[in-house]
Amino acid sequence: QVQVVESGGGVVETGGSLTLSCTASGFTFDAYTMGWFRKVPGKEREGVGCLDWDGEITYSEASVKGRFTVSRDNAKNTIYLQMNSLNPEDTAMYYCARGLRKRYGYCLGSWSGGRDFLYWGQGTQVTVSS
Repeated sequence: QVQVVESGGGVVETGGSLTLSCTASGFTFDAYTMGWFRKVPGKEREGVGCLDWDGEITYSEASVKGRFTVSRDNAKNTIYLQMNSLNPEDTAMYYCARGLRKRYGYCLGSWSGGRDFLYWGQGTQVTVSS
C-alpha cells in the first residue's frame, strides 16, 4: 500500500524557517519522482519543488527560488522542504506526492500542476504570522 506522510508544519513568524518532511512507504522510493506542492483556500494548487528519481531538482515558482530547498534521502525514503525567509504569502497547506511512472523524469516538464502525480499525502499546514 503506497503511502506518503508529511510532517513538520506549524506557525512561524515572518522571516523564520521551517523544514517539512515527507516519508514514503509501499513502493521503491528511489525509482520515483517526488514533488512538493502547496494549496491556499480559493487558489489553485501550485508546485513548489520537484525531485526526479535520477537526481534532477527543479523549482516552479520564482517566489520560492533562493528561499526554499528540496532534497531527498533515499536511505530514509524521505524528501525534505527547507523553507527560509518565510513570509505570510507562504501560508498554505503543503503536500508531497509521488510521480506516476517508475524511473520516469517529470521535473523538466510541466509538473507543477500536479497531474503527473498519483499518490498524495494529507498535507501539513504552514502558517506564517506577520
